[in-house]
Amino acid sequence: MGGAENTAGNRTGDRGVTCGIDEAGRGPLAGPVAAAAVVLPADFPFDVLGDSKALSPKRREFAAALIYKRAIAWSIGWAHPFEIDELNILNATFLAMERAFRGIRVAVDSIIVDGNRKPPFDPRCVPIVKADSTVPEVMAASILAKTARDRAMERFDWLYPEYGYARHKGYPTAAHRAACIELGPSPIQRLTFTVRVDEVFATEARKHGECEGHEDEKKK
Repeated sequence: MGGAENTAGNRTGDRGVTCGIDEAGRGPLAGPVAAAAVVLPADFPFDVLGDSKALSPKRREFAAALIYKRAIAWSIGWAHPFEIDELNILNATFLAMERAFRGIRVAVDSIIVDGNRKPPFDPRCVPIVKADSTVPEVMAASILAKTARDRAMERFDWLYPEYGYARHKGYPTAAHRAACIELGPSPIQRLTFTVRVDEVFATEARKHGECEGHEDEKKK
């Protein structure tokens, strides 16, 4: 998806002009992996940022709107389920990150990526563990990637409501696994990811046991 450019002054520091990159959706059984790249201005209201996973949905959406409006540049890239199956999730994530970075149309001095693996697409990439909670540009990228992917999965729910994508966003919940077993793979399934049948059966057994327990109570 497209990026945006702003005329505000670039945020500079020890790293110069920094582009932050992060992803969302490595763990799900279905749907794409999303990545975002963001360059922030010096006057950005950094207090709205945070680790996207720790923010409430309302705060994430509020922060995302500000990032779209006030970032010097932003871009979102995707890797689709068939690419995840072909490349594996790590390389597909790097592909999504590269696509996001290629959408940034301003010169940058450094590229900070959340995690402990260095993407291969640019020698300036520096991986930092927990950068999504310590580096503002990466926090912003984390927020854009998560909100964009969540919206995409809500749209897929319109097409395939029986899988419940609006609720679990493709993550391996017991309900999602059970739907995969009952219905088979959806058109956005990651076919190389394993559906843990044992956990589905364990969940169903617990439910069955609870039901039996309630019935026993009623008989007393």
